[in-house]
Amino acid sequence: MTAKVSDDVSRDGEIEVDVAEAIDFAVGLVKIRSVDEPGVSDESEATALVLEKMREWGWSPEHIEVAAGRSNIIVDVPGGGPAGPILAFEGHLDVVTDGDASQWSVDPFGGAIVDGRLFGRGAADMKAGVVSMLYGVRALQLAGPFPGTVRILALVDEEGMMLGAKHAVQSGALEGVAGVIICEPEGDEVCPVSKGAVRLRIDLDGVMTHGAMPDQGRSPLPALGRVLGVLGEIQRDLQERHGTHPHLGTTYVTPTVVEAGTPPQMNTIPARASLWVDIRSIPGVDHDQLIERIRTEVAAQGAVDGLDTTVSVIDNRPPVDTSIEDPVVTCLVSAHTSVTGAAPSFGGVPGTTDGTIFTRDANVPTVVYGPGGKWIAHQVDEFVEVEAIGRYALTYALAAREFLTRG
Repeated sequence: MTAKVSDDVSRDGEIEVDVAEAIDFAVGLVKIRSVDEPGVSDESEATALVLEKMREWGWSPEHIEVAAGRSNIIVDVPGGGPAGPILAFEGHLDVVTDGDASQWSVDPFGGAIVDGRLFGRGAADMKAGVVSMLYGVRALQLAGPFPGTVRILALVDEEGMMLGAKHAVQSGALEGVAGVIICEPEGDEVCPVSKGAVRLRIDLDGVMTHGAMPDQGRSPLPALGRVLGVLGEIQRDLQERHGTHPHLGTTYVTPTVVEAGTPPQMNTIPARASLWVDIRSIPGVDHDQLIERIRTEVAAQGAVDGLDTTVSVIDNRPPVDTSIEDPVVTCLVSAHTSVTGAAPSFGGVPGTTDGTIFTRDANVPTVVYGPGGKWIAHQVDEFVEVEAIGRYALTYALAAREFLTRG
């Protein structure tokens, strides 16, 4: 039976979401410029708004500082029923930069609703998801007792190095959690798989000399060119060996930044050349073996010119591959079907989410499912369909009830 979803209320039996209030709250959250920018990142205003709403509902959230102006919010909402498992919902409060605001057709932090769409940076990625999880859990709580506990995590720095998720694991926020629903925008797909990510820095160190006397130094640039070629060969090999994942596509080894010398010193052969690499992997790719292979290949290319080489791992996030039979997945499938009248499609996350950290460091099954288009994130004129806010809130409530009732 399809649950009722309207502009004012979403309901299924005793569970009823205050959609109008949820939309108003989403508008207020989108208006806050909680941009993740090096040196000035600050989610404190968004954090304060969420804390205010939680306390208004009688919840007792923890407010845990991760860095200056950047605090995680963690709160348990007990069901008041029999003892049972803990299900967590997670979202992040930071957003990427709006870029050149003149390219937007609306104010990127105006919270405008036009033709049924809420526009603004972070509207889809992922303030709508945060609002839906908050109002979904509140609706479940008001509907009466349920077994177990729902834990809400509203974290910081997902768009950066995921400091909030890493701190949450280290502080014990995932202890006892049986599953996590990550409320990132995935266009109505239930996504139990996510690509892995490895970020590398490669340094090639030679000897600086005058451009007119290259024989007096050791230039790292020819080796840099060869390393770029080798990385392409490694990518081709990985793609041939591991093929194409049905939801994630293929593995990529992508050089993204090159640094060597400066234009004002074009008559000088630099001592160092550096390369940054962004690797996106599918399940089956062994990250440790891949990193070691790259180290070996880089050292071999450097040795040709007598260079010292270093391969530094900036971050290493393995792919997520949660079984579609895991309760955290099946409860979402059931809830989505109940609310929409049709079973959802399965999909995959092309990037990584905080769920990658939870699965890697806490060994907790995660699944990604949230309001907003999969490909709209980080783009000009980012938006989320307003109706999705209430619909996802109701879906989250039903999924939580089923997960916790099953035990």
